[in-house]
Amino acid sequence: MIVGVPKEIKDNESRVGITPAGVKALTEAGHKVLVETQAGTQSGFPDAEYQNAGAEIVGDAGYAWGKADLVVKVKEPIESEYVYFREGLVLFTYLHLAPVPALTDKLLEAKVIGIAYETVRDRQGSLPLLTPMSEVAGRMSVQVGASYLEKERGGRGILLGGVPGVPPAHVAILGGGVVGTNAARIALGFGAKTTLIDVNLNRLRELEDIFGGRLSTLASNSYNIAQATREADLVIGGVLIPGATAPKLVTRGMVSQMKKGAVIVDVAIDQGGCVETARPTSHSNPSYVVDGVVHYCVTNMPGAVPHTSTLALTNSTFPYVLRIANQGAREAIRQDAGLAEGLNTWLGAITYRGVAESQNREWTAAASLLG
Repeated sequence: MIVGVPKEIKDNESRVGITPAGVKALTEAGHKVLVETQAGTQSGFPDAEYQNAGAEIVGDAGYAWGKADLVVKVKEPIESEYVYFREGLVLFTYLHLAPVPALTDKLLEAKVIGIAYETVRDRQGSLPLLTPMSEVAGRMSVQVGASYLEKERGGRGILLGGVPGVPPAHVAILGGGVVGTNAARIALGFGAKTTLIDVNLNRLRELEDIFGGRLSTLASNSYNIAQATREADLVIGGVLIPGATAPKLVTRGMVSQMKKGAVIVDVAIDQGGCVETARPTSHSNPSYVVDGVVHYCVTNMPGAVPHTSTLALTNSTFPYVLRIANQGAREAIRQDAGLAEGLNTWLGAITYRGVAESQNREWTAAASLLG
């Protein structure tokens, strides 16, 4: 199989879909790998390392896309890449289709086989390809939030951990999954007063045990969310419904009642965001202000630390890449129910319920299409 690794072109996206180690494993298995020049440079992997591992370096994105049977990326394709779509192309990347019907349309029209990292499941039912980037984003959310609480960046002028005689900042985290847990770990490490809100009471019990009672927890309802956001200096949104649009837990009215100079970091923005006033931003223009509250809603937060992020991501994604290359997409999906969960589009059909329901479209179970 020919595997294409194009350079990411989303705003300030510096990660890469396959490392030189992955190229070596693919070529040893008899596959050909086309890597667009400079694709891995910003992640710390120059072209020479890919060449030494057996890749062919190509100077044109169209060639990497056009000659490949399987294209491996990091972020969802942007509009300028839609021209590369064609029938039967296997695209393995984060897709986050629910809030982007235009991308869904193009994948369906071109009959692309779209496998989304964020909906692949393992035998335990967890999301192994979403987890590493959620870990990075969760930890980054506190780091970023602390920075935006500084006065020159529009914040309240508060040090997250406080100092003796001065209370620390209050951090409110929505969601007790991977993002929320990692955000809580870093916030508590900074010394912030930290409250986590989740709908799952058993999960709240687990987190209280994990953090030895240092973490305050609240059951998720509109009253508790309104109170927590009103008291918070930093609000972190980490709510996830796999493959579907995130619920709007923080309303515009709640934002208007927050402290002036407070900060919102909506990590759920890839799936539409869990804050009503949130809209996607980029690393080159990361924040904006609504009702005196700073909003940071960058859709590819881990792209700011590409070396760490690329290694963390490819540690998880590469075994699937090798399996797809060795077996072909159809057979690999048929043999792995968890990989089948990652299938979002198949030759003109939507195959993931969450995407279809978010866009009011029909969907078809993958098993009925694969035979």
